[in-house]
Amino acid sequence: MDKIGPSGESIIDYSVFDAIRAGFGKVVFVLNPKIIDDFKAIFEPRLAGKIKTEYILQELHNIPQGIEFNQERTKPWGTGHAVLVAEKYVNEPFAVINADDFYGREAFQVLADFLTEPKRQQNEYALVGYKLANTLSENGSVSRGICQSKNGCLTDVVERTSILRKEAGIFFEEAGAEYPLKDDDIVSMNFWGFTPLFFSQLKRDFSKFIHENANQLKAEFYIPLVANNLIKIDEASFRTLTSNDQWFGVTYQEDKPVTIQRVAELVEKGQYPESLWS
Repeated sequence: MDKIGPSGESIIDYSVFDAIRAGFGKVVFVLNPKIIDDFKAIFEPRLAGKIKTEYILQELHNIPQGIEFNQERTKPWGTGHAVLVAEKYVNEPFAVINADDFYGREAFQVLADFLTEPKRQQNEYALVGYKLANTLSENGSVSRGICQSKNGCLTDVVERTSILRKEAGIFFEEAGAEYPLKDDDIVSMNFWGFTPLFFSQLKRDFSKFIHENANQLKAEFYIPLVANNLIKIDEASFRTLTSNDQWFGVTYQEDKPVTIQRVAELVEKGQYPESLWS
């Protein structure tokens, strides 16, 4: 809900605005119970009459019946679980995004074009990837899903932590060693396209995950885990779409002034109005 636009807009405002321009007709917000009232008070008046809205809570107890989890756990179950709890509101092809990432207009358009292809199969999904160099923070290391593709389809997503640009190039650290990456490596920023079939696949994989990890305090059920499994068992394909937009977000508090500046530059270029919802 941080204000980064000239009229008090947050990053999610720009994502919803871009989604509307690309043809999306509904947004489902998956929220922490602690913020839902404040969130709705801000966004419901802004979006009323512009796009259909739904709100759902991602709660720790929303797991298969009969499973007991560690009561000391406070961390959510991860991005895969966040998508799963939204099932009752989603009956059509849909996109998944992070609320605190600025993806850009082009990304929403290329995914909307994919989701509306008339002959696409129900198990054909998509990932919008970004060039690694366009996703780094100037204020510290980041974690990114490094993508491998063949013939335009995703073959693997590997999460790399502690990615940092240094004088000699871009590197990630693992087990105390450094490994090089390339500027044009394609990375996942959690911008996915699915059909409702994905929910049944999520349920199956989450059931296995929760049986194995219910007592863990930090284990998370990530979307790339499910994607890699579906690819491995040949149950779905993921087309790798690319965007040339400059991703940005607030990974570190020091990133916020840069994000505000970048949004201001986009407004000045005419890519967004000075006030999104007026």
